[in-house]
Amino acid sequence: MTKTTGTPDIGILGTGRMGPRLAAMFARAGRKVILSSRDPARADALVRELAIPNLRSGSHDDALRAPAILPAIFIRDGLFDFLRPIQSRLAGKLLIDISNPFNDDYSDFLTPWTSSGAEQLALCVPHARIVGAFKHVFWDVLDDPWFEDGPSDVMVVGDDEEAKRQFIDLAEGTPFRYLDAGPLIHARTVERLTMITGRLGRQIGSYPRMNWKLLGDHADTVSGSPARSGN
Repeated sequence: MTKTTGTPDIGILGTGRMGPRLAAMFARAGRKVILSSRDPARADALVRELAIPNLRSGSHDDALRAPAILPAIFIRDGLFDFLRPIQSRLAGKLLIDISNPFNDDYSDFLTPWTSSGAEQLALCVPHARIVGAFKHVFWDVLDDPWFEDGPSDVMVVGDDEEAKRQFIDLAEGTPFRYLDAGPLIHARTVERLTMITGRLGRQIGSYPRMNWKLLGDHADTVSGSPARSGN
């Protein structure tokens, strides 16, 4: 196994489509990242293949040492059941929620219109500082994030303003523009947007390389300050 050294900036749990790609993105931006998996050999093989400085493989225990945790696990695959037993270790940490509550065939969500995956996660781990992000970003965009018109957007939701600022600082140097999209309740809209994006992308033949960008005369500012984007 590729050994971990020092305290990581972010621990990423899961080695499906999104976990390794986000781990690589943060590591390329200079963050110290641990990628962990239920299968340590898989995490180690992925890290060796990526060969990015600052990216290490490790156990879930190693990843949970980080002040920021990103679980790349589907809700339908047991995200909540995985996090409940370790919720004491998540207390006070930045928990980056990328999940969407899709059912098995992606035809609908497991949550009602009056809730969201992010809100359900907040009930599951109430002492974590939850920020929703990357919910509408498909894996293919992480492989090749640059579009003809530059970086696309990531909508960031959360009730903890300091947690959102911490997340945007952590994401500095990554190839996206990060927009504060309001409180955690707005995850209902962002998550549903993901479903609509998938449908439209298949319809026009762009799936899965597609993302959103807010257009406007002042689209380069967020709440009166420059938006964070990659170089």
